[in-house]
This record gives sequence, structure tokens and C-alpha cells, in this order.
Amino acid sequence: MVENIVSIKLPADEELTIKKNRLKGAVEDSGKRIAVVTGIHGDELEGQYVCYELVRRITANTSRLKGVVDIYPSINPLGMESVTRAVPMSGLDMNKVFPGSDMGAIAENVAAKLVADIKGADICIDIHASNIFIREVPQVRISRDNSDMLLKYARLLNTDFVWVHNSNAVGEGSLADTLNKNGVPTLVVEMGVGQRITKSYCSQLLTGIFNLMSTMGMWTDGQGMVDAVSHPMVSTDGSVRVIHAEQSGIFIPSAEHNMWVQRGTVIGEIVTPISGTVEQEIIAPADGLIFSLREYPIVYEGSVIARILSMGEEEI
Repeated sequence: MVENIVSIKLPADEELTIKKNRLKGAVEDSGKRIAVVTGIHGDELEGQYVCYELVRRITANTSRLKGVVDIYPSINPLGMESVTRAVPMSGLDMNKVFPGSDMGAIAENVAAKLVADIKGADICIDIHASNIFIREVPQVRISRDNSDMLLKYARLLNTDFVWVHNSNAVGEGSLADTLNKNGVPTLVVEMGVGQRITKSYCSQLLTGIFNLMSTMGMWTDGQGMVDAVSHPMVSTDGSVRVIHAEQSGIFIPSAEHNMWVQRGTVIGEIVTPISGTVEQEIIAPADGLIFSLREYPIVYEGSVIARILSMGEEEI
């Protein structure tokens, strides 16, 4: 059942509406509720396909659902319509205004009502994509403070790895931080690249979501939706090597995303087209998996080129 959770009048007789789709089991009720949120950033579209497939698959098999699945596909619809990351007009990053305020501006008002609507859920999955510059493998990001509570859930989502990392996605002002403080275990999924949909990544996460629901007693599998689930590597910041550009220019990769490399492997080059020269050769600093790789070729000094999950260092 589609419901409005926020309705705000805008100039020129327009109205901002945030909707959710509540899916309920047809027969049994486990008493469990899961919330799936995406679209907090307007340029992150991977979650749109995940929500579509969740609704389609569950609706076709409601007898297998025992409990409630709340799906919030577009928390920043103005950003999606204008293809911008932030909330238009205000320029605010939606994921920095939680818990929000009923008396605040548009973004804060939406944030407050979203938190109020999700409270009481047994778990929340907050789906993000990368920006247009970096492509990410499917991963769960959780803060160090919440790792003891969240790791058991994060391992079920069929991602390539879990990064225990105090990033902006899980830091103060984020939906995840707010809900975790309010007793709703919340996992942040990061995958793909901005303004694109990577169906293989979405399908991988969908398997993980159904696996999580099955483990919680909310889903009885019988349609192959819970296939073999991978066991993710779990790493802290000590296992991640970040490579930055030392020169400006055009990045030409020679390694592929989601590729295992050895220390000393050439990942790519930064070149200058007008002079035909190589300004920097990008070398892998350790053995490991390239889980982030530059997607947008133009780089400046300090730009992130790649992140490598190195093996044999600090792991949980």
C-alpha cells in the first residue's frame, strides 16, 4: 500500500511528496518490520532498481512474506528531478541534516518525518551509490561505535566486503547514525557509480536482502531468491590503501574495477593530451582488491584514483 509520509507546499502551487510502499505478508505475521531507504542523494540511482525489484518480487509472492517491508525509494525527489546530489534551492546534503526538525526547512522537515516513520523497525537498509567520479563494489559501511551491533546483519547482505569506517555516510547527521541511536540497526550500502544503474550489483544486493529477511524469519524462500550468499571480507581503515593523484591530467586505467592486484602492479597513468606525456604512473602499494576506481577521467592533484583493500593487515 502506497502512503504519503511527507507533503509540503512549494512555490507556484507545487507540492513535495515523499511516499513509501508498505508490503505486508498475506498469511502469517512474524511481527518483524524492515525498512529499505534510498534516494537521499539525488544523483544516486542504484537503489531505484533495487526498490523496483523488491516490490515486484514480493508482490508476486506475498504468501512467502511474514511481516512488513517498508520501501522508501525517493527521499530527495527534487534532487532526482534536477540530477543533483543535494536538495535544490537550499544546497543541503540531505544526509547531514538528520534527525531534522518538524519546524525546520524542507530538508529538515523531511528528515524528521522519515525518522519518525521508520522508528520501531527491526532493521533499516540505507542504499547509496557513489558519485559520478568513483565506481564502488557492493559494500556495507558501518561505524566503529556500532560495529558490534551491526556486523551480524552486515555479513548477510551478500556484498563483497564490510568496511568498518567512520565515513560521512554513517557519521553525525546521517540517517544511519540517527536511527542507530534510536534503536533501529541501520546498514549503509554503497555500490556502483552516480547517475547510473548497475544491474549486476543491484541483483547481488537483492539476494542479500532476501537472505537477511529469511534469517529474520520474514521470508520463506522457494523461488531461488536466496541463492548462495557470499561471505564478505570485513575490514577496518588499517586494511584500506587510498591512492591519490599527484599530478593533474587525464586518468587512463590499465587495471579493472573489482580486480585483485599485486604490489607494484600498474593501475593506470595520468597523461597530458597536449604534450603527449605521462605525468604519473599509478602503482598498487600493496596486494589486494581494487574496490574503488576512478570513473571520471579528469583528475587534479589530490583526486582519489583508487582504494585497495589490502590483505594480511588489520582485519576483524
